[in-house]
Amino acid sequence: MLLKHFSRRPRVPAILLPVLLAGLLALGGCRRDEHKVAPARAPAAVAAGTATQSCAEHFVGGDAPRLTNPKLAQQTHALCFKLFSVMDSGVTRTPLWSAEHLEAANLAAAQSLSRENSFHPEERLPPGERAELSDYARSGFDRGHMAPNGDMPDRESQHDSFSLANMVPQNGENNRHLWASIEGAVRKMARREGDLYVVTGPAFLGSDLQRVGNVLVPTHLYKLVWSPRQKAGAAWLVENTADAKPNVVPIPELERIIGINLLPALSEQEKERMLTLPKVRTPKGE
Repeated sequence: MLLKHFSRRPRVPAILLPVLLAGLLALGGCRRDEHKVAPARAPAAVAAGTATQSCAEHFVGGDAPRLTNPKLAQQTHALCFKLFSVMDSGVTRTPLWSAEHLEAANLAAAQSLSRENSFHPEERLPPGERAELSDYARSGFDRGHMAPNGDMPDRESQHDSFSLANMVPQNGENNRHLWASIEGAVRKMARREGDLYVVTGPAFLGSDLQRVGNVLVPTHLYKLVWSPRQKAGAAWLVENTADAKPNVVPIPELERIIGINLLPALSEQEKERMLTLPKVRTPKGE
């Protein structure tokens, strides 16, 4: 799959590229045999949001996504929250993935919960490897949720979702229109299916990358959906631009593009069974 780059993006000064991009080059060149690379850190090693919630509950088969491109594993930190887990990168200062087990019962409670914005830096991360509110100030980008606030059924999980460890710099038009439509479509699917496993994250493709403060801006965003009932899955992969289109890709293709084994509990054959994803509106309603 060929993905174009956008020359309109301001370039990161060349002197900064060795530091900023050390873990991000060659993301599109991952091979299937690279699945043997071990995960950087297991989320279960980090304190869970509640004593009764296990990080393993957020993942298909209890297995967290694994970084198959070793360059991504630099300065990574696994964090477990009440209803989702993330793998945060100290290089990008964003999550590399955010995983949740989306259940219809939680969505029913979330529907009646008013939104309370509480954006905050993640104090469990080292100060030199985390995003700060100042990074996003006057940046022109939204603080885009990976595990959505709209999925959260209570104040504790809602507060968790506003951690900057769950955020990426996202084009505002993209975030509020196309991406919001994708999130809404996934919630509708989860109500119909009963539950879904969802993995969401950024992709940093190529070397012409922009940053806001110390945070790298992703070129693309992805949202993978796996249905336990249908034993099938698929993913949206969209450019981080105002006029992005909702491209649907098979899970194995997405994994090769981003360098992450997103569902390591499943075989390649299981991942290839395509789930029909609903059509979503583009910013122009097309």
